[in-house]
Amino acid sequence: MASVEAKVFPIEALREFTTRVFLHFGVPKSDADQAADVLASADLRGIDSHGVARLSCYVDLLGEGLINPTPKIKIVRSTPSTATIDGDNGLGLVVGPQANQIAMDMAERAGSGWVSIGNSNHFGIAGYYVMKALERDMIGWAMTNSTKLVTPLWGAERMLGTNPIAIAFPGKEEPPIVIDMATCTAAYGKIEIARRLGKSIPQGWGIDNQGLDTTNPDDVVAGGCLLPLGSDRERGGHKGYGLAVMVDVLCGVLSGANWGPFAPPFALRQEIPARSVGKGIGHFFGAMRIDGFIEADEFKRQMDDFIRTFRATKPAPGTNGPLIPGDPEREAEKIRSKQGVPLIMPVVEELRVISKKTGIPFS
Repeated sequence: MASVEAKVFPIEALREFTTRVFLHFGVPKSDADQAADVLASADLRGIDSHGVARLSCYVDLLGEGLINPTPKIKIVRSTPSTATIDGDNGLGLVVGPQANQIAMDMAERAGSGWVSIGNSNHFGIAGYYVMKALERDMIGWAMTNSTKLVTPLWGAERMLGTNPIAIAFPGKEEPPIVIDMATCTAAYGKIEIARRLGKSIPQGWGIDNQGLDTTNPDDVVAGGCLLPLGSDRERGGHKGYGLAVMVDVLCGVLSGANWGPFAPPFALRQEIPARSVGKGIGHFFGAMRIDGFIEADEFKRQMDDFIRTFRATKPAPGTNGPLIPGDPEREAEKIRSKQGVPLIMPVVEELRVISKKTGIPFS
C-alpha cells in the first residue's frame, strides 16, 4: 500500500488563501469569507474530502462561468415557518449559510423553521449548518442532494447523490451530539482520497461499471457507483436507499431543483446530465426551538444524562466503547486548531496550480 507524504498548514493560512481565491473570481468579500469558513470547518473537523481539497472544483466552475459569484438570493414562497429559496446559481457555500440563517430566524419567531433551496451548488459539510443552530440553542437539520454517484439498491448505474443528512442536539455540560452522515456507504470524497493515496477501498463501498463489487477506487471513478448505506439488502441497503430518496425529495422535488440522475455535477470532469428537471441542486434546512417542546434547560440536562449513559456502555472487546456522534470531529478540531491541518501532497499540488493560475501565493 502506497505511503503518501503530507504537509501541515495553519488553518488561518488555508482560510486566507481560500478567501483570496474566491475574491479573485469575483465573489464579494463577505461571501468569500463565508465560503472560506465553511471549507475551513471541514478541514478543522478532519473531513478532508470537503475542505480545501474541494477548492479546485469551485475554481473550475467559477472560471467556466458555471457558478454565479454574485447571486441575488430570494425567497419565492413562504409561510411563517416555511420557505422556498432560489439560490440564483450561487456558491452553495454562500447560499447555504444564508438559507440556514432564514430557517433559524423563522424558528426564533414561530418555534420552527423549514427551508427548501433550489438553484444552488455544492454546500460543503452538512455539519457546518447544524452547528450554527447549536449556537442559537436550537436543534438544527441540514440535507443536500448532489450529482449522481450512487446506485439504488439492486441497480448498476448512478442515479442518486451521496445525499447527506445532519442533525445536532445541544447538551448542557456535555458537548453536543452532532450527526453528519452520507446516505451511501462512504462519501465520494473518501474514494478520491483513497485514489490519491494509492489505497484500496473496503468491500461494500462500491461497484465497477459492470455492477460487480470492487475494492479499487479507480473502478468506482471510471463509471462505477457507490452503494447505498448498508450496501446490500442483507446488510440494510434498502434503508440507505430510502434515506437517499427522502433527501432527494426534500431538497430537489420540494424546492424545484434537479433530483436523482439530473442533478448537475460539482466537477468539470463529471458527466453532464442529459436533461434538467429543475434548477441546480437543492438543500433543505430545519431549525427547532427547544422551548417549543420542553424547557431548554431540562432538555439539555437530559441530554447530558443521555450522553453519559451511552459513554458508560460496556465496551466491545478491543475497543474503548461507543463514541458519541461528533466525538472524532471534535477531537480533530482540537488538535488541528493548534497543530495545523495535514494535507496530502496531491491536494497541495492542486492548491499550487490554483496559486499559479490566480497569482495568489501558496507555499
